[in-house]
Amino acid sequence: MHTEFIAGHARLPAGMAAKSIYETLTITAEIDLKYGVILEVSCTLATDHSKRFITNLLRGYSLKDGIDAPLDELQKYYLGKAYNALTSALKDLHKQYKLKHNKL
Repeated sequence: MHTEFIAGHARLPAGMAAKSIYETLTITAEIDLKYGVILEVSCTLATDHSKRFITNLLRGYSLKDGIDAPLDELQKYYLGKAYNALTSALKDLHKQYKLKHNKL
């Protein structure tokens, strides 16, 4: 196998549709082992449209390059209630990546 699976988690804010299903927001990503590139992404937002949007936003970034660029994209283009939770979950995902690859 040439990929790995990493998850990041964060609390959801009150009043979100996804909160009625999940207590936390989870972003999962399939990462290329050699280059650290995000190949596929999923998250526990409530609508398929929001899940596709986050997938399209994050796919292609290399976690080896840090997390600033994907966070900037999220800030520019995601204007939903889950912004802070998505940011926290993405930071947690990156932290898990760094822990696995001894990059802390």
